[in-house]
Amino acid sequence: MRAMLRPLILSLLVPNLLILSRSKAEDWPRWRGPSANGISSETGWKAQWPPEGPRRVWSAKVGIGFSSFSVSAGRAFTMGNHNNQDSVFCFDAATGRQFWKHTYDCLLDPRYYDGGTSATPTVDGARVFSLSRKGHLFALNASDGTVIWQRNLAKELGAEIPEWGFAGSPLVDGDLLIVNVGDAATALEKDSGRTRWTNGKGPSGYSSATPFDRQGKHCVALATHAQIVGVEVLSGRRLWSHPWKTEYDINAADPVIQGDLVFVSSGYNHAGALLRLTDATATVVWENKLLRSQFSSPVLIDGNLYGVDGNAGPECALKCVEWTTGRLRWEKKGVGMASLMAAAGNLIVQLEKGQLLIVAASPAAYQEVSRAQVLGGKCWTQPVLANQRIYCRNSIGDVVCLDVAGR
Repeated sequence: MRAMLRPLILSLLVPNLLILSRSKAEDWPRWRGPSANGISSETGWKAQWPPEGPRRVWSAKVGIGFSSFSVSAGRAFTMGNHNNQDSVFCFDAATGRQFWKHTYDCLLDPRYYDGGTSATPTVDGARVFSLSRKGHLFALNASDGTVIWQRNLAKELGAEIPEWGFAGSPLVDGDLLIVNVGDAATALEKDSGRTRWTNGKGPSGYSSATPFDRQGKHCVALATHAQIVGVEVLSGRRLWSHPWKTEYDINAADPVIQGDLVFVSSGYNHAGALLRLTDATATVVWENKLLRSQFSSPVLIDGNLYGVDGNAGPECALKCVEWTTGRLRWEKKGVGMASLMAAAGNLIVQLEKGQLLIVAASPAAYQEVSRAQVLGGKCWTQPVLANQRIYCRNSIGDVVCLDVAGR
């Protein structure tokens, strides 16, 4: 009997073992993911869903804001504001059980929009770092939320708070923590919070610092209120800059970098442009109005940019633009202020009105794989895939975790 059953058992187990061997789970410990480019290397997750969409695993309420999610070591982190208090939340990533929250006073400040939190927490091992719109910077113990150190950067550095508050997420780079505060970033020692360098006291932009290497130097690029700048991480020295003046000084999308090329963009009918870095300058390769991303940073896949063009209304479109030429490959109108990330050859797109889309990352044509209504309200926040679950939220703080395990 055992001899007869053995082939049957193997026939049932082998397909599942093959699926597991082809799958690769990945944490998402910071804004724009492990590589800071909006792309996950996770594979084996399910991109095709039934009509009702993927199964909802858990939900929560975190307060008003637009912070996205960081997922690390089985925990999910985000932020929100309630009654003029910000909170950093830590959930069990699989069940939604709240492990802890850290709360402090911070005005909602709804100026022409909902207000609330903008930046996303950053996880670095046993610590999580968060930055408020008013400049409260915390290093928290990731296991219990206790404060390791804290700074009020606006007050202590005299840095001007931009009109819509600080929005860039903290970047851990070696032993430094880099934030878009001041004219061209500020770096602190991540262990102590002590300031290592800072560049001026003027208003910052709203992007996060993007790391890259250039001519033997480790650098970050970021948007200030009127320029795109490159800064050497070790010294804080500005290496190059490119004028980038947008209406209302809203430079919020992160630069996209490959080799010596940098793509920058902003909304309000400004432009998107590809810059080429030389010794100390950035020259324009091409510039047009095809991909004007206000705050949802595009992703670069196989020589093509995928991003959201526009900043309000039905004219917003999901587009594919050729990296080296700026030529439009395709567009899908009517997505609103959508946000996206990518994984396993697909775009994961959260539409403004709460629909979640999977779209093939192909320059040939717009190819929709799946669509489901997963939330209501206003959804401007980047969705996050981590360990075969997708995390989404809306502006009032409804959070959902969706099961996309490939079975």
